[in-house]
Order: sequence, then C-alpha cells, then structure tokens
Amino acid sequence: MPDIDDRDDETQLVRRARRGQEAAFAEIYRRHARAIHSLALRLTGNHATAEDITQECFLKMLQFLGGLRPGTPLRPWLKRVAANAVIDRIRRDRRLVALDDDDAQPVDGPEPALHAESIGLLRRLTPLERTVVWLHAMEGWSHPELGRRFGRSESWSKSIVSRGLSRLRLELDEPVNETHSHDDP
Repeated sequence: MPDIDDRDDETQLVRRARRGQEAAFAEIYRRHARAIHSLALRLTGNHATAEDITQECFLKMLQFLGGLRPGTPLRPWLKRVAANAVIDRIRRDRRLVALDDDDAQPVDGPEPALHAESIGLLRRLTPLERTVVWLHAMEGWSHPELGRRFGRSESWSKSIVSRGLSRLRLELDEPVNETHSHDDP
C-alpha cells in the first residue's frame, strides 16, 4: 500500500467520521486532544476547565464536521475553537482560578524545567492578560483579531499585551529576598 501523508490520512479520517464511524472520530480525538487540552490549560490555568473546553471543542467538531472544507487541517481549527471557548468563559465570568496543575506538560512545549518556569510566569498574570498575551505571542493572533473577539478595540489588545509583558518583566527583575539564619544572634 502506498504511503499516505498525515494530511491525506486526516482527510480520510474526517470523511469516515462524517459517515458516523466512531473509530475515525476516536482517532482524530487521540491525535489532537492533548494539544487542545494543553492550550486550554495554558489559557485558563485550571485543569478541570481545560478538560471541559477540550470536550466542547470536539463536540463542536462533531457538529461542524460536515461543513469543514476537505483538506483543512484540524489542529489549527480546533485550537481556534478552544481559544474562542476560553474567551467566551472569560467574558462570561471574568474570573478563572490560578493554575493548579504544575505537572501538566504541554505536548509540543519546552523541556520540563523551562515549562515549570513559564507556568510560574503565566500564573502571575490575570486570566485575561494570560489569554491575550498567549494568543498574541504564541498562537499568532493579531491585535485587531483579539480586539474583535473580545468586543474591544485593537488598542485595547495592545494595552493588555503591553501591561502583561511589563508585569512579567518587573517580576523577573525583582531580586529574591532571602533571609539568612546565620545572621540571627
């Protein structure tokens, strides 16, 4: 049998999933769920919320499977759906808890030590700042896109990114205060 590249293979999986083949949907889920969960976790800072968003993404995929153009790569589309779900949650409740799962390693992310450091930095941002900074810096969303999606202006997005990055720079520049027990009498 000739080799089939991943895109052709994915196109076949999508066709089979459209016809209701559960095994095809399960394979699509297996291939993309970790990456989607990892993005949702980075944006929300909460494992349970990231799980919910991952499930929402794949349910939406089932709903819109028939409307996807043949050959459209699924991962970028699923990541967009996940990011939009996070934005909707932020807009709805304006409060997400801080990251509580330090051991959640991203699929295609940095080494564990660097990952832990970046999680610590992200934890210092508000959920809104974390989401806007990540989507702009790491996912490539433009300021006009972010402004539109949040129902705000382009300058609002620029301001959020600037404020978030400034806060991180200040945090990185602060010296660590240590007390030395040998100074005690």
